[in-house]
Amino acid sequence: MLFNVSYTNRKLSSEIDELVGKPFSLSERIKLKGIGSPRLVVTEASVQINNLLILDNNRNYCNVEIRPRGIIVGFRSLLESYALVIPYYKLSMYKGKAQEYGIYKDNYYIKVEARPKDKSIHRFIKKLLEAKAQASLYGSRNE
Repeated sequence: MLFNVSYTNRKLSSEIDELVGKPFSLSERIKLKGIGSPRLVVTEASVQINNLLILDNNRNYCNVEIRPRGIIVGFRSLLESYALVIPYYKLSMYKGKAQEYGIYKDNYYIKVEARPKDKSIHRFIKKLLEAKAQASLYGSRNE
């Protein structure tokens, strides 16, 4: 689901936590050696997301946060912050053209640039895929 997370809303926060789990604790973040992606350049997006991104003339960036049962893809448009919340069981990832990754959930998608020299992006994607595999191993969908 796509949410506007610019303003504090307890109901929205609890809905996000229900979908992808509560954020990792500080000790878990240290064990995982970080849960956030480097800044990712958006090369293409689904219509709903693209309509938000084209509102300003800035280069489009996003970031990804790993949660226990899914991920949150965050991006900004104008002065608003948006989050695409994706549980692992709905997440599909593809390595597209030579230099891009696609993150898909139902009818939403974001494609991000990943040049061969961007080792941190490739390491993060590998960590994300391992987290998804680990979560599906323990059946996190029904928690």
